[in-house]
Amino acid sequence: MTIRNPIDILTRAAFVGAIALIISSCAAPDAQHHIVISTREEKLALLNRGNMIAVYPVSTSKFGLGDWPGSSCTPLGKLEIAEKIGDNAPPGAVFKDRRRTGEIVAPDSPGRDPIVTRIIWLRGQEPQNANAFGRDIYIHGTPEERNLGLPVSYGCVRMSSNDVITLYEMVGLGAQVTIVDAPLNKVVPDLADGTQIASTGRRGIMGR
Repeated sequence: MTIRNPIDILTRAAFVGAIALIISSCAAPDAQHHIVISTREEKLALLNRGNMIAVYPVSTSKFGLGDWPGSSCTPLGKLEIAEKIGDNAPPGAVFKDRRRTGEIVAPDSPGRDPIVTRIIWLRGQEPQNANAFGRDIYIHGTPEERNLGLPVSYGCVRMSSNDVITLYEMVGLGAQVTIVDAPLNKVVPDLADGTQIASTGRRGIMGR
């Protein structure tokens, strides 16, 4: 029987882990999907290769727009999906410091307003939103689904648990996110020419 050196085993495990990290970091960014968020209308549009496939109600900041450190504002401009957190978490799973607490909160639970279900962490690509990643600006689930469509967040973009799960499964790291202070039909061609094809309600995605 051969006795292997524990140090060799640990070294090999570390090497394998490093290789896995390198491979994952080299994955091609998602150039297929584009998220457009209107703070004016409190809506999020998902585009696939330029074609709109869904519109979701959201909530952006009740403190207005901006990106200065220490603010609770929603940043404008071009960003990208930097990290995705929450694979396979059940709807309503509570996150604190991006870690699951083990608690699950039902929609519209009285007095509860944690981050739930999924976290899509954004990184700014312009001077006007350069602090977004450090400020922990996310697209995330909220139990306060009754308030979707209203500006009630502390800087993040809130979605219902069902909607954020759908979005999370469709978009990948590197996907472009654009946040605008304008109606969606000013920046999304499908809406501008009257060919809106999908929206979401309490029953999920619906065709039009």
